[in-house]
Amino acid sequence: MNTAHTSAASLIEVQDLQVGFRIGHEVQPAVHGVSFAIPANTTVALVGESGSGKSVSAMSIVRLLPGNAVVGAGSRVLYEGRDLLALSGQQMRQLRGKEISFVFQEPMSSLNPVLSVGEQIAEVLRLHMGLSARQARERALDLLNEVGIPQARARLNSYPHELSGGQQQRVMIAMAIACEPKLLIADEPTTALDVTVQRQILDLLAALQQRQRMSMLFISHDLALVGEIASQVVVMREGQVREAGSVESIFSAPRDAYTQALLACRPRLDSRPMRLPVIDDVMQGGQAPTEQRAPRAMQGPALIEVHGLCKTYRLKDGWLRRKNIEAVKPASFSLHRGRTLGLVGESGSGKTTIGMMLTRLTDATAGSILFEGQDLVRLASSGLRSYRRRIQIIFQNPYASLNPRFTVGQILLEPMRIHRIGASDDDRTRLALSWLDRVGLPAQAFGKYPHEFSGGQRQRIAIARCLTLQPEVIVCDESVSALDVSVQATVLNLLLDLQDEFGLCYLFISHDLAVVKYMADNILVMNDGEIVEHGDAQEVYSNPQHPYTRQLLAAIPRGYGWHAGGAQAESAPANEIAPLVRQE
Repeated sequence: MNTAHTSAASLIEVQDLQVGFRIGHEVQPAVHGVSFAIPANTTVALVGESGSGKSVSAMSIVRLLPGNAVVGAGSRVLYEGRDLLALSGQQMRQLRGKEISFVFQEPMSSLNPVLSVGEQIAEVLRLHMGLSARQARERALDLLNEVGIPQARARLNSYPHELSGGQQQRVMIAMAIACEPKLLIADEPTTALDVTVQRQILDLLAALQQRQRMSMLFISHDLALVGEIASQVVVMREGQVREAGSVESIFSAPRDAYTQALLACRPRLDSRPMRLPVIDDVMQGGQAPTEQRAPRAMQGPALIEVHGLCKTYRLKDGWLRRKNIEAVKPASFSLHRGRTLGLVGESGSGKTTIGMMLTRLTDATAGSILFEGQDLVRLASSGLRSYRRRIQIIFQNPYASLNPRFTVGQILLEPMRIHRIGASDDDRTRLALSWLDRVGLPAQAFGKYPHEFSGGQRQRIAIARCLTLQPEVIVCDESVSALDVSVQATVLNLLLDLQDEFGLCYLFISHDLAVVKYMADNILVMNDGEIVEHGDAQEVYSNPQHPYTRQLLAAIPRGYGWHAGGAQAESAPANEIAPLVRQE
């Protein structure tokens, strides 16, 4: 049995938890004898990669496992002395939401789209607290104010789709704390959020935990993130606890090789090694690379020059009125062969719109995109095919960007047929198999479907699809943001290897500033559709000139202990973060 801090004073004790899922006539194990405790008034973090058993362990506490789940007979989840696994469904419903609450990763799939925010919060209060409709509405207003929703009274009548991602997550937190629970479980609550919004949510959760004196189970794949919010850490892999201890001991002296590997995989702000360590290398005793990677030299004229690029959307504003939204204000920059231009900013800043205009998936309102002298903005659709081959894009979500009805072979062969690459299907098949090999996938993948692969493998398929056209420019639009840190490191190493070999030019779009610093030679910082800072990557990070850039850098998770000593001097003052809370 894996043991992690059991104590008589604990609010929750998970003992010898074993969970499997029935598939056909077999039960596939997911969690193997996991034990850990959550002390009262304490934040405990569950950390590990996708498939490690984190969410299954958390769902077992609140009894929200799917119908095909099988819980081992010896498993126990003790809450104030009661075994939650032995309670009836009615007893669990009385606890769930009132004494134990859950904040899920994706608020849009958790909030009811046809009920207003106020109705959803009030429903929890009426159900568990017995409040009248009027009392519940007033309490819902207080909760929206408590979690920092601007114009809270007006937002009571808003629907989830009318709120930003950060505001949706704040509403989820308001619902979770409505009944002042003793335990709050937060499952990857900041994974899809911008770094500044992520910082706000972390600060909010920490403040609520202290103010309401509740315990919190915080689930994440990012050790740097949990190092700033948790007191104790439980590291899981393949359904087992690998290491557990105080956050200080985990960060300063990790004992398990897997914990060391998780810490090593994350790009650092103070170094830029030739390659990022990956899990298997570290666990097999490999040494982290010490040689630093210098920015690539700028050789020859720019491959693409962008001048005054703009995008304005004209939207309805009432029955007869229209209003203009400037998604991108005049933007100018250049892309060079063999170099990476990083593009950073919050959601809504215009990053993706620039990438879509560059690939002509969105038409620009004004400006020019000169590709070896040819203006792509004014190029007719009939003349775009040859340029579409030379400029490709890797989207953020490999689950949505791959056709689920196509095999991997069909996904790779289709663009080659369209652009007449290869003399025959046999030639194209050989090329497709060679690209699968280059991105680290076996030949057997050719006949499989996307759903048979992990997220990291799907992103490799998306990269292979781009490379079949032998492009010169690739737009990477948040292409690693949804991946575990270990898979992320593998994909980033692959992108760098391909750039070295083929002289590829990347426009690397991301809200993760640590990743951008590792990848980029130059950086553009965008805010509200405008480029507010542009320069050498190292210079922008070490000496940011614009207040907004300093706000972004101050919000980067740095792990346990970064607040101490000189690290604090590198971050922006607290009063520079405040505008972001008001503008969200």
